[in-house]
Amino acid sequence: MILYGLKNCDTCRKAMKALDGASVRYDFRDIREVPPTKTQIGRWAKAVGTDKLLNTRSTTWRGLAAGEKENVDDKKAIALMAEHPTLIKRPVIENGPTQVFAGWTKDVEEELLG
Repeated sequence: MILYGLKNCDTCRKAMKALDGASVRYDFRDIREVPPTKTQIGRWAKAVGTDKLLNTRSTTWRGLAAGEKENVDDKKAIALMAEHPTLIKRPVIENGPTQVFAGWTKDVEEELLG
């Protein structure tokens, strides 16, 4: 399992604490230090939906120019997230080659930890 996020993100820390408590092995990857590729982001978007992956509540989103926030389709959203990785809803969790989750909700926690 790979958890993509930010070291200082409270939601990422909450997810890691829950995974650690359940003795689940995972690798943590900081998206600021090693940004995901456009291909990775596209794969995540296909798995969970661009609307769920793009964090429009983030400080980064609020700091974008008005033109960048207009007419955001899947292609534009993926390009924006590749350019500004902090626009990605955190954490993104890859559990094997087919399972991808965005965010840490009760549903995600239940799915991963039972």
